[in-house]
Amino acid sequence: MKNKFQWNNLFLGVIVLVLAVFPFVSDSRTWTILLTQIFIFSILAMSYDILLGYTGIVSFGHAMFFGMGAYMTAVMLKRIEPSIGVFILSIVCGMLLAGLVSFFIGLLTLRLKSHFFAMLTLAVSGLFLVLAEKWRTVTQGNDGFTFKAPEIFRDRVVYYFVALVCLVLVYILLRRFVNSPFGRVLVAVRENEQRTKSLGFNTLHYKVIASVVAGVIASLAGSLYAVSLRFVNTSVLTLDITLDALLMTIIGGVGTLIGPIVGAGVIELTQHYLSGLAKDYPIFERWIIFFGIVYILAVIFFPRGIVGTIREKLWKRKTKTRPVGKEEIT
Repeated sequence: MKNKFQWNNLFLGVIVLVLAVFPFVSDSRTWTILLTQIFIFSILAMSYDILLGYTGIVSFGHAMFFGMGAYMTAVMLKRIEPSIGVFILSIVCGMLLAGLVSFFIGLLTLRLKSHFFAMLTLAVSGLFLVLAEKWRTVTQGNDGFTFKAPEIFRDRVVYYFVALVCLVLVYILLRRFVNSPFGRVLVAVRENEQRTKSLGFNTLHYKVIASVVAGVIASLAGSLYAVSLRFVNTSVLTLDITLDALLMTIIGGVGTLIGPIVGAGVIELTQHYLSGLAKDYPIFERWIIFFGIVYILAVIFFPRGIVGTIREKLWKRKTKTRPVGKEEIT
């Protein structure tokens, strides 16, 4: 187990090193921006995986936390000043707001079961969307607004490294979180909440904390996303953002943390290439249909997600090739 853990860390370290070297060996602005977007949505997808993959919670309102971070950063950079200090402060404020909102919403809604909870989170998210549309003095409604990013972020390579560092730190922190005794209880809640209750655990307490952690991380992703575009509007609060996070998690592999990162890469690259093909081939103008086909194929050939299916096959191969000991014969 220890050797496996070391090999996993070595493999991930090599990938991070390759990503860190990439801007120095390629001057492609398109790829730099695309990879930055993948890093940002990987953070969002990992936050959703804490809910779906480790706690068994299906939420249709995850976009509201993403939108809180995006609007908090955009508004503060526009109304105060576009400096690094304000940028960091806006991230902290967005995470605090998302944490408080997710805490109170969790207390009120996590007592509900399955689809009842999912529908209520969708309704609450809709309220925040309407608030953003109507509070035009701050959000300027559906039109949105542009703002200036800190001067240092005008170099896309610098922001590329900021997003990469955030992704690595979030992954490390969430891995420690899910591998802790607390994370093990979350998995128990996902597998059998009633039995976990019978063992003396307050499952509502664990689910609320998981919801807070997911909301705070989603807010960070929203802040990074807003600065990457230098623009924000109500689209950051729509159901599409939540569905993207859901698809990234499912396609990559639920309950793996690495899976959502892989899923984010697959979805962002697929959207990029299909929308690019539309310029030359009119049939790809409805690229969302082909994207749906890609999703169906992924579910068929990778029922546990890409990472989950690969792990399952490797485990089966390992158990088949494992020699049978005397203890197992007797």
